[in-house]
Amino acid sequence: MGVLAAANVLNNRVARRLAPVTSAVAAGALVALGRRAGLSWPEMGFTTPRRGAAIGGALAVAVAAVYTAGVLTPRTRPLFLDERALGVSRARLLEEALVQVPLGTVLLEEVAFRGVLPAALRRSHGQVAAVAGASALFGLWHILPALDMAATNPSFSRLASGEPQDGPAEGPVRVVAGTVLTTALAGAAFHELRRRGGLAAPSLLHLATNTLGYFAARAARRLERRAGRPGGQAVCTTWKPSA
Repeated sequence: MGVLAAANVLNNRVARRLAPVTSAVAAGALVALGRRAGLSWPEMGFTTPRRGAAIGGALAVAVAAVYTAGVLTPRTRPLFLDERALGVSRARLLEEALVQVPLGTVLLEEVAFRGVLPAALRRSHGQVAAVAGASALFGLWHILPALDMAATNPSFSRLASGEPQDGPAEGPVRVVAGTVLTTALAGAAFHELRRRGGLAAPSLLHLATNTLGYFAARAARRLERRAGRPGGQAVCTTWKPSA
């Protein structure tokens, strides 16, 4: 837990641009600790790569289709106007989507929350407790990212916290609570993918969800500007690696 706590603070508050390095080191440390504790490679999810790639690839295509439909629909388009993607240069956008997300986010989160942690918990507490515990920790892992999301994407923040889309935001507390709950539930779903296709399946879905979100944000802003809506203007340049 100390490794994850340190990585979370470093990646979200101290050295965001170094997240790929921090996350790779942390993931390696967790795998080493797991092996030292006697966990096998299959227990940690390093198995069935072909099946996992097929499942994850199919889900990635589905994510692309959903994002495309969402961006093309005026009612849902504002949900994609995330200033973490809109407030950076094109070069930085590519860095975030192609380097920061795969290495700084997906690698560590999948190794930790779908690999090592549930494997360790499963040995001592059983399958149900392993999934519940790892999913809950995955939700708590997103507290710091949720605070940033509250400031950078009001529309999505309202959705995550259950607030009306046309009403004022009620502050970060509900946003954080909603984000922790939804990511914990997502973590449980990812565990089912991990069971069926090893770490490859949830990793590909996770990668598609985050990476394609950057490009969806740019496409949404372009369409909003064409429609003459003020939502197409970036108003905040706060940045952090995607979670």
